Amino acid sequence: MDAAHPARHAPIDLPPGSRFVDAFIIDINGMPRGKRLAAAEWRGADSPIAFSASSLVLDARGHAQGPLGIGTEDGDPDGFGTPVPGRIVPVPWSQAAAQSLLSMRTETGPLWFDCRQILANVVARCHADGLFPVVACELEFYLVSQSPDGTPAPPGSPAGYRPAGAGHLCPQAVEAFAPLLHDLHAALAAQGIEAGTMVSEYGPGQFEVNLRHGPDPLRAADDAVLLRRAAQGVAARHGLRASFMAKPYAAHPGNGLHVHVSLVDEDGANRFGAAGGQTLLEQAVGGMQALHAESMALFAPSFSAYRRMRGGAFVAASGTWGENSRAVAFRIPPGGAANRRIEHRVACADASPHLVMAAILAGLHHGVTAGLTPGTPVRAPTNLFAALDALVDGKVLPGYFPGRLVELFAALKRSETSDLLQDPSPQEYSFYL
Repeated sequence: MDAAHPARHAPIDLPPGSRFVDAFIIDINGMPRGKRLAAAEWRGADSPIAFSASSLVLDARGHAQGPLGIGTEDGDPDGFGTPVPGRIVPVPWSQAAAQSLLSMRTETGPLWFDCRQILANVVARCHADGLFPVVACELEFYLVSQSPDGTPAPPGSPAGYRPAGAGHLCPQAVEAFAPLLHDLHAALAAQGIEAGTMVSEYGPGQFEVNLRHGPDPLRAADDAVLLRRAAQGVAARHGLRASFMAKPYAAHPGNGLHVHVSLVDEDGANRFGAAGGQTLLEQAVGGMQALHAESMALFAPSFSAYRRMRGGAFVAASGTWGENSRAVAFRIPPGGAANRRIEHRVACADASPHLVMAAILAGLHHGVTAGLTPGTPVRAPTNLFAALDALVDGKVLPGYFPGRLVELFAALKRSETSDLLQDPSPQEYSFYL
């Protein structure tokens, strides 16, 4: 029986009981794109998987826009997804039972518009200059029920609790959705992702998950993407949606991606908390300020994101900084020398964690190597098109990225937003009909 049905036995590098494996890259929007393979088709961690390389540059819907001719004028060639070591893990919420994170390559080397490779290059540049960042991500999301017309609504919990307004740090909100949140925590643990605090946030049905600090920015960005995937999968099993949209409700706070960053020495001691650490920290802040306007399109890459940036709700679009204040862009949280760090509070939860992390570390690197100091708050672009112009015209940030990456990103987002604005909205009728 077993010899006649070898597919029933998962290959040795898949979790026991796996019938399928979801193998995917992370695209330029921070979304998984890939294939579901039967376990019998899985050839192991050393075997690349061929599929369209242009899947890295689809728009937020998964539509092909063909930026710079990629996926259109080039004949849409295959790339080769290579399994990332240590990232073949169980998927407790899915019938697939396993997933494998991939990096996309050509036959001759890494693909220049793979966001994982882009971040890896910036990290390598930091390390080459003796800068060793320790980072962590915090992600906010809403649990929503989706109406027939597609609009979100606060969900009811199995216990009958239905959030109606602000529930910041509300134990009742956490307890009401405890079965879902506990399943999410267990799913992350099964994938080797260390989640810390889970809290109820300001919006109805809004929660934040904090991931652990670590010395590998690439893994931290991977974990942020995998957290989003896990939250969406677990929420679906509970009959809800987990939305990381930047601003799903006009009257409630948006969703942010906060990144904590510090620098350590070769022994792992926090340099921001050591002798001379304040100067080093201020140099890093100065660099983040200097690159703030150039980076805004990466921090806020959607039409929705600029609604989140409109005042209030502790979202500082300008490049302000300060000690223990959530009203600034670059917050210095309280704590002892070992915990001295910068909390970068600008990015939206629907941004690419890899590109966000790359821009933040580029700012840190630039500030420290150039010996910058914080200046007056930087005026940031207030809409996506202005932000894309600032990115393409940037004097510093494009130098940290390969080739025509900023042009590619701008072309993709302009086309995506043009499609979004193609049809008139009800609000537009109320203004102009």
